[in-house]
Amino acid sequence: MRRLAFALAVLSILSPLAAAAVDDPSEMLPDPRQEARAEAIGSQLRCLVCQNESIEDSSAGLARDLRHVVRQHVLKGETNRQVIDWMVGRYGNFIRLRPPLTVGTALLWAMPVLALLVGGIVAALSFRRRPAPAPLSDAERARLTDLTEAR
Repeated sequence: MRRLAFALAVLSILSPLAAAAVDDPSEMLPDPRQEARAEAIGSQLRCLVCQNESIEDSSAGLARDLRHVVRQHVLKGETNRQVIDWMVGRYGNFIRLRPPLTVGTALLWAMPVLALLVGGIVAALSFRRRPAPAPLSDAERARLTDLTEAR
């Protein structure tokens, strides 16, 4: 019961904050074609605060500012490519939700597989190099027999 009360208290505190995060319709462009282009561009750009959402889906203040910048570039008549290139030039490839395949990104994706392969090879070599245990001598066998029979 206490957990439910705590959860309701937290939700009641956070609900006004969530309502304040709703985006303002006045930031939309008057021309529906330009707005559609701006949304298409924004859906390809990562919110630098949320990191797993596009700037179109995020309600973070920085995302709102980036949406405004995208719409300014669209109003200037720049192509989608020019707007994305400007954003990449300013924030790096990290701003893209789907960065281009480069040597760096290929290594990033391949590292887990390479780590498993190297770990497997090291484990196989370490097990392989272990010397076989020497057989027990007669004295050791007799001692083992005495120890196990004593119990």
